[in-house]
Amino acid sequence: MSMKKWTDEELISTRDNLESLGKDSKSSGSGAKMWLFTGLLGAFAVSTGVTFMILDGVDVMSIILIIMGAITCMSWYKSDKQRKDNLAFLAEINREIKSRKLKVKETSKTKNTITKQVEGAERAEEAESQKEDAVAASDSGSDSKNSEKLDK
Repeated sequence: MSMKKWTDEELISTRDNLESLGKDSKSSGSGAKMWLFTGLLGAFAVSTGVTFMILDGVDVMSIILIIMGAITCMSWYKSDKQRKDNLAFLAEINREIKSRKLKVKETSKTKNTITKQVEGAERAEEAESQKEDAVAASDSGSDSKNSEKLDK
């Protein structure tokens, strides 16, 4: 599935949904740690069941322990894999959104540079005219001072 054909609204809504899922799991704080602990307990259950089978022989409780541990480990593995896939998909969506924004920014940047160059030229002309006015005012002021000195 190519994201190039998606509209901006679809991309943004998908990104927001994935981020909200990530925030829900992060808001609990210990959710990820607890889920990892559950996976480790599943692995411990499998190893304990196998150990009991070796030491005590085949027993119904050790078989149940192995089955329950295997189910726990598989559910942890699948959820971790899904989380990693979601993070990769979210990163891909963010890259696509950034590339679309860059394309928009490039066209707006060229327009902005043109307007900035025009504004810069106008400002330079205004600054030069202000400098000329200041020089003219200082010259006329110094001429009046010289004429006052001559009168005295």
